[in-house]
Amino acid sequence: MMKFRFRRQGNDPQREKIKQDLFAFNKTVEHGFPNQPSALAYDPKLQLMAIGTKSGAIKVYGAPGVECTGLHKETATVTQIHFFPGQGRILSLLDDNTLHLWEIGQKEQCSHLEEVRGFTLPGRSGIESTSATRVTVLLPKLSCDLLAVGTEGGGVHFLELPSFTLLDRSLFQDEIMQSVPEEYKCGKSLGPVESLQEHPQHPDKILIGYSRGLVVLWDLQSRHADNVFLGKQQLESLVWVRSGNSFVSSHSDGGYMVWPVSSSTPCTHEPVTCTIPYGPFPCKAVNKILWRTTESGAPLVLFSGGMPRASYGDRHCLTILQDSQHVTLDFTSRVIDFFTIHCIDRDKEFDDPLALVVLLEEELVVIDLQTAGWPTIPAPYLAPLHSSAITCSYHISNVPTKLWDRVISAGQQQCPLQTHTNWPICGGKNLAPSPKQQELLLTGHEDGTVRFWDASGVSLRPLYKLSTANIFQTDCDHNDSLTQAGEEDWPPFRKVGCFDPYSDDPRLGIQKICLCKYSGKLVVAGTAGQVIVLYLCDEKSDHMIDVATVDLLQDREGFTWKGHDRLPPKSGSVLFAPGFQPVVLVQCMPPAAVTAVTLHAEWNLIAFGTSHGFGLFDYHRRSPVLARCTLHPNDSLAMEGPLSRVKSLKKSLRQSFRRIRKSRVSGKKRVMVSSPSSKVQEANAQLAEQDAEVTPVQRRIEPRSADDSLSGVVRCLCFADTFLRDGTHHGPTMWAGTNSGCVYAYALDVPSQEKFSEQSVEALLGKEIQLMHRAPVVSIAVLDGRGNPLPEPYEVSRDLAKAPDMQGSHSVLIASEEQFKVFMLPKVSAKTKFKLTAHEGCRVRKVALVNFSSVASEDYSENGLVCLTNLGDIHVFSIPALRPQVRYDCIRKEDISGIASCVFTKTGQGFYLISPSEYERFSLSARVITKPLCQVDVDRPHDPSELSFCTTVPHQANGTHKAQTTGESKSAGDAEGVFDEISPLSSPPLDSPNSSADITLDTTGELTVEDVKDFLVTVDEAENNLRNMTEEDGRPPGIIIN
Repeated sequence: MMKFRFRRQGNDPQREKIKQDLFAFNKTVEHGFPNQPSALAYDPKLQLMAIGTKSGAIKVYGAPGVECTGLHKETATVTQIHFFPGQGRILSLLDDNTLHLWEIGQKEQCSHLEEVRGFTLPGRSGIESTSATRVTVLLPKLSCDLLAVGTEGGGVHFLELPSFTLLDRSLFQDEIMQSVPEEYKCGKSLGPVESLQEHPQHPDKILIGYSRGLVVLWDLQSRHADNVFLGKQQLESLVWVRSGNSFVSSHSDGGYMVWPVSSSTPCTHEPVTCTIPYGPFPCKAVNKILWRTTESGAPLVLFSGGMPRASYGDRHCLTILQDSQHVTLDFTSRVIDFFTIHCIDRDKEFDDPLALVVLLEEELVVIDLQTAGWPTIPAPYLAPLHSSAITCSYHISNVPTKLWDRVISAGQQQCPLQTHTNWPICGGKNLAPSPKQQELLLTGHEDGTVRFWDASGVSLRPLYKLSTANIFQTDCDHNDSLTQAGEEDWPPFRKVGCFDPYSDDPRLGIQKICLCKYSGKLVVAGTAGQVIVLYLCDEKSDHMIDVATVDLLQDREGFTWKGHDRLPPKSGSVLFAPGFQPVVLVQCMPPAAVTAVTLHAEWNLIAFGTSHGFGLFDYHRRSPVLARCTLHPNDSLAMEGPLSRVKSLKKSLRQSFRRIRKSRVSGKKRVMVSSPSSKVQEANAQLAEQDAEVTPVQRRIEPRSADDSLSGVVRCLCFADTFLRDGTHHGPTMWAGTNSGCVYAYALDVPSQEKFSEQSVEALLGKEIQLMHRAPVVSIAVLDGRGNPLPEPYEVSRDLAKAPDMQGSHSVLIASEEQFKVFMLPKVSAKTKFKLTAHEGCRVRKVALVNFSSVASEDYSENGLVCLTNLGDIHVFSIPALRPQVRYDCIRKEDISGIASCVFTKTGQGFYLISPSEYERFSLSARVITKPLCQVDVDRPHDPSELSFCTTVPHQANGTHKAQTTGESKSAGDAEGVFDEISPLSSPPLDSPNSSADITLDTTGELTVEDVKDFLVTVDEAENNLRNMTEEDGRPPGIIIN
């Protein structure tokens, strides 16, 4: 008699409580470098740095682990930001001409950034042009009680702080012109206000610089011009000398001038000195200059720009001058802003700068000014993840201490030019507990490098960089030698920074990574079919690399590779630094991009797959074990390489329309079952019809054609010690899944460790499974007798994990793009399944097996199947029963690159790219959460409650949280009719404004034509998608087959 088991109607309170203790979704922190930075500020008292971006974000950083983020309501560029020193207040100016006041507040004993109010400056009465009141420069006085606002029309307005009350003492050009000699006026306007600087010794005096070149020392108390400096060159910036007896101006002709300030000379016509460092030929403007005095004697002069226009006008440079020392820092991206960390004690006579902090468009560089040679200081955060475009990522949880220390040691030996001075931006306190385990995030890049990052905490810290380009013959070495030989000694350039987006050869790009954390063995695979096996060594080595070629076509006739050539390996021995050193290079032929790779260090085996087939290689004996071609006779597109995707897309579009027509014809012939009135009848109908008929709650899934393009792509590989030949003898196996829904299972004969060198590994095809709808196989995992995932290599032999249950029946979990299915082993009989596409209207993109620990008890945990779909939502299922547990919205469905870049950890966290340079970190576990927990002690003379309601802004700078908040507004009359106040801003339900379209990702294995097909749906399918997204608890239960 057939037994049916139905899911109990309603929710089980006890199970719901367990789920609350296991699962919770949080977007916790953004790792990496802010996308498109636009402004920089520093608080010397609190030792905090703030960065503004073009998407309207403000990010505050202090000591490692101390960070908080705020997001403006408007997606407008932050053009300027200023700290109120010591008060934890930040003033921001957006390109829509609005001012915003932020405060670092306390919430649940942790610091966070919140916006308290905003203002906008309306036009001056009688002047219709809004450009005249456009703010060009802000100067908050050091006393934090007054704000000077310079405008494009040449006016300077004054606001009381922190109330933002406009004072009736605005200064306009006509008042300034009264102090200017007649011969200087010439009927010309002074131009916009370019710079405002407070006198270092007399706080009531400010220096006002106009674009035309005029500089005025203005007394705020007497409203009188003490001194006038008649500059004749277009002004760019001003800076005081610490004593206040002189100041320095920089100009558009590439020069700077030193002007004396004396009460006996109210009108100065000429500066003391005028210098064009890179003249006499025309130079670009010196955008900003700093002048810092030192106890050793000669002042330190730092300025950006000023390069010879004809020869080096395209260079992004910052110059450091001190006496006879002259260094031109040469960056690979544009200089946004810079500041020095120096002595601010007014009792001290000298600045004595400690460090120079330079914000570039693509990275942050810090220079040690106390050490001879001015070396760089390695940054513990804000690392440019995209120094070369990210192509893949790989996460390792619970890294052994031995491996951790060896990787750090290898990384330290790679940076001899870096100083070990403490990080100078060290404000705030990190309240987060020390991580219980070390985590590594590995990123593969377009230039053939693999970078190792410390992902244990809030700060993503670089540890080590591995380069694979040095084992191949490329043109880069020759080009570098020519460039170095051609460069002159003047200007004295020094390459600084690591951002280098240009790849010498796109074939070097890393596509897949696999690391054994116990043996220190690493496998990386690239775009040109190269698979490299590396060992971790503590000493440098000079050795030859063994090269083996594996023909995946197996001499099959009728196929001609039309793509790129293989990368030629170097002949002879190669010198390798301490760290991961290549020992074997396996070259797949044809040299297509590797789409899957896996490693079993105990068996000395690696498996790899491309769009043509898969191979098995014994790296101990340096011998191929197996090569299997997976091409279909009509798979011509697989022979054209990644540059022929236009043809593939056209064919995909044709096939999509054919399926639509086919489904309409077949739909007319089939009689649809009407909805049953009873839920019991509905469940019975589902069970009775199963796959033969379409039930009312399922969408119609058309079987895929066997000759679909790229059907032979190998999507996943795995090793497992399980039962394949019979139910009594277990042994090593290898599993491979393809794009056409085919699964190959091989039984392996692996010799014992004593006989590795004598006997070879043998592989025998044990099973071949063809999924009914031919949906691509995304993942394969073998479960033991208790339904738990099998442990990793070495975990059992080294007593690091509990031995798997080898008494009960094993099962294999096969996840395709459309459904999950569990088969019993060794008979491969179906046990249970869940049709995700039929029930949810989405396709599987990423899958992982995760262990969720309970917050209620350390001893209780559950294994779950985590799935990311093409709609950007995440589902968690129990295993092996495949019961849905929770569902969360995570990524925008339009963000294809973000979905393709997602990687899960084994403890319930995940990472995905929100911009080319930033990872969003999220957590699915209620227990394992990595988020900023920090505290900043501020000294505010005013009570923030006197201002207005404080609106908490989510710390997700890219708008990934969807929290709604409200605030109260204030009438414009409170600002005396000149400033219109904006109500406290709330966090909008925005998605990430950062464009991810230019992220380079693995376009062969991860981002395929199938991703684009998701958007080619009929109107009926779109309505079904919308209905499935809105139905939550009312969704009919899935079918459970015993």
